[in-house]
Amino acid sequence: MKNFKFKINGTDYNVDINEVEGQEIKLNVNGTDYNVTVDAEVKQKPVVKRPTPKAAPAPAATAAPAPAASGAGTKVTTPLPGTILDVFVNVGDKVNAGQRVVLLEAMKMENNIECDVAGTVTEVKCRKGDSVLEGDVLVVIG
Repeated sequence: MKNFKFKINGTDYNVDINEVEGQEIKLNVNGTDYNVTVDAEVKQKPVVKRPTPKAAPAPAATAAPAPAASGAGTKVTTPLPGTILDVFVNVGDKVNAGQRVVLLEAMKMENNIECDVAGTVTEVKCRKGDSVLEGDVLVVIG
């Protein structure tokens, strides 16, 4: 099950996607169950576990990894097409796993894009206002 928090026109929505089967999606919005049919079959991606704010803090790293050569390192990609609203990191910044690095607008929704690993930002491949496609690399962390 995936959980998303949306703010639409100032109203907060808590959305749990319970099941995706072809074009049918079973979800729960603020406690109400819905069966949704989409125009095209939804292709599921592997689930990437991300720390939640409720999780215990990760132990402090003993030393920050050295910046990786260009093209190497962990790539933070966009999960869907949209427009970059803000970039919160610069090359050389130290980041923690789960830290927000980019704010993406997609389908009129704001989406926080977080890094999955701790490290040092070696590349920032997007700017505020850029249009991006699903899978585009936004930030590289060494």
